[in-house]
Amino acid sequence: MNVGDMFNLDGKVAVVTGGSSGLGVAFAQALAEFGADVVIAARRVEQLEAVSAGVSEGGRRCVPVEADISDPAACELVVQRAMEEFGRVDILVNNAGVGSAAPATRELPEDFRKVLDINLSGSYFMAQACGRVMTQGASIVNVSSIVGLIHAGLPQAAYAASKAGVLGMTRDLAAQWGTRKGIRVNALVPGFFVTEISEAYRPGYLDGQIDRALIKRAGDPAELAATLVWLVSPAAGYVTGQTIVVDGGRTVT
Repeated sequence: MNVGDMFNLDGKVAVVTGGSSGLGVAFAQALAEFGADVVIAARRVEQLEAVSAGVSEGGRRCVPVEADISDPAACELVVQRAMEEFGRVDILVNNAGVGSAAPATRELPEDFRKVLDINLSGSYFMAQACGRVMTQGASIVNVSSIVGLIHAGLPQAAYAASKAGVLGMTRDLAAQWGTRKGIRVNALVPGFFVTEISEAYRPGYLDGQIDRALIKRAGDPAELAATLVWLVSPAAGYVTGQTIVVDGGRTVT
């Protein structure tokens, strides 16, 4: 196999959570571009259907599934739908997440739990559901954040805890499933990327963070999606249990 062929995802089936907007859309489009059929899951049905139609225009099948991944039963239903439509799951991208920015002395318990329920518990429940049907050569990518590694200037204890927890979970699942099941598990850690959510923080906060990076700009979602394609493809077949940071150098400043 030559190097170019190692990025081919023909015949693979990918599940992408948080697939109705932002980075989830870029992930679904990139996976389809390289040959995978895709199941996208999120809570917003109309947006899911619009994204699904756009991805399918490229010639691959894209199936939208309404789901709240903080509910383990909903995660099982996403995987059940994938198995009904395609008969397999080869790739899971745990991308769904919510943010928070509340001072620790004023953050309500229910708000803290909500962030962990979706960002951490939801990622675990999806990995569990997919891990039960995945076979040798499958790949899971858990999307974390540089806020799980550094303090980025906002009071984000819940978000930081959830994203740091994703990194620990990634290492453990890689150890559990690497030899026994042949499933690779890695974490993708984005810095600041241009999405509809991040743009709400401009001007001001986001521009200040970008100025502290070594590459003085926000990332393009396509750059992160390209890293994702590498991680889930045979090109990264010897990579597991790793934290891959794509942040323009922000975490080293």
